[in-house]
Amino acid sequence: MTITSTSSRDRNVFIDKFDPDVFRALARTAQAAGAAAARAGLPVTLVELVNLRVSQINGCAYCLRAHTRAALAAGETAGRLGLLAAWRETDVFTAAERTALALAEAATNLDGSARGAAAAAARTELTDDQISAVLWVAITINAFNRVSIMSGHPVKEV
Repeated sequence: MTITSTSSRDRNVFIDKFDPDVFRALARTAQAAGAAAARAGLPVTLVELVNLRVSQINGCAYCLRAHTRAALAAGETAGRLGLLAAWRETDVFTAAERTALALAEAATNLDGSARGAAAAAARTELTDDQISAVLWVAITINAFNRVSIMSGHPVKEV
């Protein structure tokens, strides 16, 4: 027989609900990062690829569901989304997308050698404004991933 405890110690604390002002500040930061990406001329699909790749690395089911929907709504294809985890092994992503994905991975894993290589490659494909925007998008989705994972946000069937 399995006993399921319902004590408050066994439930997750949804930190976005417990401290909504902090969460709203994070949401404003993400909106500002999105606006920076738009001003830098980055397509919404590229921004969503970054959001998805970071969420894949972090294993955030909640953000993966949300940003898969957003990517599809922005015009991304299911075929390309299915290849995202193996983006280095395919030529379906543009040079700018590949550069942005490498930057996003470096910002997520914080690997010094990868960061240096990604930054050097970025200079050949992206403007400084675009590099900054990609990094801000990656930084903010990393933060949202941690909020959702630590809160244990439920993911319902798609």
